[in-house]
Amino acid sequence: MIQDHTDILIIGGGLAGLTAALHLQKEGLQVVLIEKNEYPQHKVCGEYISNEVLPYLKWLDAEPAILKPALIGRLKFSTVAGKSITAKLPLGGFGISRYALDNFLYEKFNSKGGQVITDRVTGVFTEKNNFLTALASGKKISAAQVIGAYGKRSGLDLKMQRNFMQVKSPFLAVKAHYEGEFEPDLVALHNFNGGYCGVSKVEEQKINICYLADYSTFMKYKSISSYQEKVLYQNKALQQIFESSRLLFEKPLTISQLSFGAKEAVLDHILMIGDTAGLIHPLCGNGMAMAIHSAKICSELLVQFFKGTIKTRAMLEQQYTAAWNHHFKSRLRTGTALSALLRKEKLSNMMMTAMVNIPAILPMIIRKTHGKTLTTPS
Repeated sequence: MIQDHTDILIIGGGLAGLTAALHLQKEGLQVVLIEKNEYPQHKVCGEYISNEVLPYLKWLDAEPAILKPALIGRLKFSTVAGKSITAKLPLGGFGISRYALDNFLYEKFNSKGGQVITDRVTGVFTEKNNFLTALASGKKISAAQVIGAYGKRSGLDLKMQRNFMQVKSPFLAVKAHYEGEFEPDLVALHNFNGGYCGVSKVEEQKINICYLADYSTFMKYKSISSYQEKVLYQNKALQQIFESSRLLFEKPLTISQLSFGAKEAVLDHILMIGDTAGLIHPLCGNGMAMAIHSAKICSELLVQFFKGTIKTRAMLEQQYTAAWNHHFKSRLRTGTALSALLRKEKLSNMMMTAMVNIPAILPMIIRKTHGKTLTTPS
C-alpha cells in the first residue's frame, strides 16, 4: 500500500526531526514525520541548550520560555582530586527536559496540520528521483526527499552498513531527574574515573543528572547505585549532589554503544541531521543546540532545492555536507580530544591545574564547543 506522495519524509521525531518539520512546514512544503514512540517520553540527554538557538526557535514560533526552563549562565568543571573552576557562558543557555521540549515541538507541528505517523521504518529505497519508505505496519510512503533524524543508532544504520556500527563503543550513558538543592544558573561537569557527569536544572526546579561511563568498568558492579557509590562518589562534589537529592524516576535510563564523532552527513541520498549525522561528547554540553542548528541548515538548503535555486540533488548533497563540516567538524574533534584527556586521571588533573593557573583556557574551550547566535531565515 502506497500513501499519497509527500515532499519530505522525516525519519525520527526527536529534537532535530521536529525542528526540521516545523521549518519546512513554515516554508510551505508538505512534510510527513515518522516516529516509533508516543509523546511525551524521557530521553538520555544532558538537557542544556545554548542560547545561540533562541532567535531561530522564536522564528519557528517555538519560544521555549513558555515551558519555564531553568536559565543557565555559568559552567563549572571539577575533578576527582577536588580541583574546580567556574566560568561564565558568553551566550548563556537554558535547561529543559526532552520530555517537555520534544512534546512541545510535536504539539506545535501537529496543531499546524503536520502529519505524524507512529510507526517504525524498516527500509528506504530510491526510485528514480523519489524515495520509497517502508514501515513496519506494511505501509509505504513516497517522498521527493528523506531526512534521517532517528538518533544515535538504529537498525537502519545496520541496513545502510554505516561504518560506525562496525566499531564497538566503550561508552554507556545514564540519566535521571532528581529533586534537591542545586544552583539554578549552573551547569556542572564533574569528572570521575572512567567518565564524567553533567548536572543542571530543568523546568519545575528538577535536577537532571546525566553521566557517561566506561562500559567495561560499569559492568563490574551489580547495580547503578553501587557503581555510583563506588566510582562517582570518589568525586566529593558528585557525592554531595547524589546524597542530598531524591530520585524522581522509578529507575535511571541507560543507553549503550554510543558512537561519538562525525558520521556521514549524507548517505544513500538521505540527509542526516542531529545525532544521526554526528554525536558530540556530552562533555561539550551542546548537543541539543547542534541538533537544532543542523536541522536549520538542512531545511534552508531543501527550501532552495525545491524552489530550484539549487539545481540538482548532487549540488544539494555537496552543499549540505560542506555546511555540516564547516559548522560542526571542529566541535566534534574538540569533544573527542577533551574526552580522551578527562578519561585519564593524571591528564585531567594537569588540564584542570592549567585552567586554574590560566583562566582564559576554559572560555576558549567553551568557544570551541559552542556556536554563534543563529540568524533567522530571510
